[in-house]
Amino acid sequence: MIRQLAPFVLTLWAAPLAAHPHVFIDTQLSLVADDQGQLTHVRVTWEYDALYSLLVTEDMGLDADGDGALTETELATLNGFDMQWVDGFNGDLVLSAEASNIALSGPTEIATQFDNGQITTMHTRALETAIPAGTAITIKPYDATYYTAYDITTAIDTTRARTCRARVAMPDVTATMEALQQQLAQLDAQTDPSDAGLPDIGAQMAPTVNVTCAAP
Repeated sequence: MIRQLAPFVLTLWAAPLAAHPHVFIDTQLSLVADDQGQLTHVRVTWEYDALYSLLVTEDMGLDADGDGALTETELATLNGFDMQWVDGFNGDLVLSAEASNIALSGPTEIATQFDNGQITTMHTRALETAIPAGTAITIKPYDATYYTAYDITTAIDTTRARTCRARVAMPDVTATMEALQQQLAQLDAQTDPSDAGLPDIGAQMAPTVNVTCAAP
């Protein structure tokens, strides 16, 4: 997703992928269920790290005075900067149930905030098919290449899905990273890890949200 954004930023981050993620996003998820207890939507909030936020605003010519605040006009210009998705992009969000991925809509209800020099954006994804109550669902926010690292540090919001229960399972980052680094160290800077048989690096490093919604 991040690679679709600011060319200036990408130029700065031409270093080999094997080193570490280049963008860090704190993800918040809000679930929406219907009156039958079926999961129908997921509201996604991305809080970008301070460095990436700075680079984006500089590249777009925003916050010229460096006070960490934007005017209404500047905020309107920034809104949607990360929502220009190419065909086939999954929004770095994968939902699955019964071993099958769930198709999601593109982003709607797009909004952006800029506080203390950090960008936070929000958008909503609709499930193309509502998931029946009682079905075990997993949600993983991740970039398969691990160019962007997604974390979840707050509880899943079920205010609009009161019969749903969500539990976040964190990966064993140390063990996974050690194994990946050993494999990635064998690659040169021009090699795509997926071409070398290392797909979904981001999935291995991402938190997993386990969700079950009960019938009312």
